[in-house]
Amino acid sequence: MTRTVYVNGEYLPETEAKVSIFDRGFLMADGVYEVTSVLGGKLIDFDGHAVRLQRSLDELEMRSPISKDDLLEVHRELVRANGIEEGMIYLQITRGAPDDRDFVFPDPDTTPSTIVLFTQNKPGLAASPAAQEGIKVISIEDVRWGRRDIKTVQLLYPSMGKMMAKKAGVDDAWLVEDGFVTEGTSNNAYIVKGNKIITRALSNDILHGITRAAVLRFAQEAQMEVEERNFTIEEAMQADEAFITSASTFVMPVVEIDGAQLGDGTPGRVAPRLRELYLEESMKTAI
Repeated sequence: MTRTVYVNGEYLPETEAKVSIFDRGFLMADGVYEVTSVLGGKLIDFDGHAVRLQRSLDELEMRSPISKDDLLEVHRELVRANGIEEGMIYLQITRGAPDDRDFVFPDPDTTPSTIVLFTQNKPGLAASPAAQEGIKVISIEDVRWGRRDIKTVQLLYPSMGKMMAKKAGVDDAWLVEDGFVTEGTSNNAYIVKGNKIITRALSNDILHGITRAAVLRFAQEAQMEVEERNFTIEEAMQADEAFITSASTFVMPVVEIDGAQLGDGTPGRVAPRLRELYLEESMKTAI
């Protein structure tokens, strides 16, 4: 089935969608993105993604080509047009396509931003088998740029990290800088010791995850203790549990780190409970 996608104000069959070869997202990774999950045909955490999108645009001094209300309508129309019950909507905004390649930013009055959205159909997203078994990760050096809090399309190294994990026969990689875990290749990272959930504090070093914010809020409402601080891979390997969060995985248990099994090698009690809470509470506010 050919998907309906959205490109610069038009709904098109994916086979007819085109972007200029001079687009700065293509030439310079000069763009930002968001991924919003869809469950039961409804958008999860849309407001949070819209706010973070605007923050990313502002940090890059990039003009938004669409209002929040219109962006919501585009999301809903793509869900409807493509019959998405469970899946994701990918959104990308770039600085546009000037007449020629140049390192200097083009004038936004003469070079409008490029905006693209498309859906990904993912049946069984909420009932993922991986969430029942947990995933395995390796650690790799974090050599990304210094503004990871901006959700840009500069994803080459995270992609390389995913491939390192695949070659090692595991599911993902955690990035390590100056001896401490920053985050996963496309997710925020956590460990659990006793009743305490430990995760790195927000800064320019990590993405300010929308799912992260919701999960930590739900954890605190459930009287779980949360500590935001740096932790090492060695500490993680000695933890009772570990997990990741993202818009596409929700809460996903980690059962092995660099070959070291956590606990008995199966998800503990905290991560599955947080996943359950997140799905229950997020569906109440889905739009």
